[in-house]
Amino acid sequence: MAGRWSGQWGLPVAPEVPDTQQELQVLIPSYQRAAELAVTLSGLAAQMDANFGVIVADQSEQPVWEHPAVETMVRLLEAQGRDVRLERNLPRQGMAQQRDFLLRLATAPRVLFLDDDVWCEPGLLVRLMTAMDEADCGFVGSAVQGLSYLDDRRPDECRSFELWEGGPELVTEDSPAWERWRLHNAANLAHLAAGLEIPRGGWQLYKVAWVGGCVLFDRERLLEVGGFSFWRSLPAAHVGEDVIAQLRVMAEFGGAGLLPSGAVHLESPTTVPNRETEARDIIPVDPSATLG
Repeated sequence: MAGRWSGQWGLPVAPEVPDTQQELQVLIPSYQRAAELAVTLSGLAAQMDANFGVIVADQSEQPVWEHPAVETMVRLLEAQGRDVRLERNLPRQGMAQQRDFLLRLATAPRVLFLDDDVWCEPGLLVRLMTAMDEADCGFVGSAVQGLSYLDDRRPDECRSFELWEGGPELVTEDSPAWERWRLHNAANLAHLAAGLEIPRGGWQLYKVAWVGGCVLFDRERLLEVGGFSFWRSLPAAHVGEDVIAQLRVMAEFGGAGLLPSGAVHLESPTTVPNRETEARDIIPVDPSATLG
């Protein structure tokens, strides 16, 4: 579906599709990142061929959408005809609870968990959805790229790269597949994509351990393996909750990464400085175990 131009405002607008037929909702957890969130929303405003809405769950001291840059991008998305929902989620109880909160608000058949410091290139959302259609899997992710590392080539970290051929896969820390996490360091994916010579507008799926920052899920399949309901079993200070969800979905329905990625990390400092507790040290990743 191509975008249109509004005669009234002279702004690019989304295809006119009723909210009940929304294909995708972009779920953005946010905390103290007004400038970064504005950039993230600007990337979404450029996704003119995709039918989607946006839900932001903010835990900042002051609502992040009160910042003029964020407010402007929200207005632009709404002027395009997008449904934008702005929610406060306090008190802070950890990232798993944030993601659970967002997932419970979603109603579309697909949800894209997008960090608030990631810019998506034009056309990425359609590529992600097309890839999921063809692969019929539980998730497809675009691992974020740090462009400051474009001159930093790391061939040793790319040895585990394999194209995805379909099907579920149980990945655990003691399996060789776990080493795939190194694929997403620095700008490794940019170098891998260049080597594959993928035509403009084309894509390839590859095997992953997990994907950070920009992941499209089949919502029902994510819920079927428990979603992020395990948050109550975690301390508020934790990391890796997204890894648990992806490993569970991949074991049941399959999951893959997308090349070229099309997702750019803004490389701002983390807002989760306490990284001592890994969710997988507490929550079982095998979906045959008791779900949280």
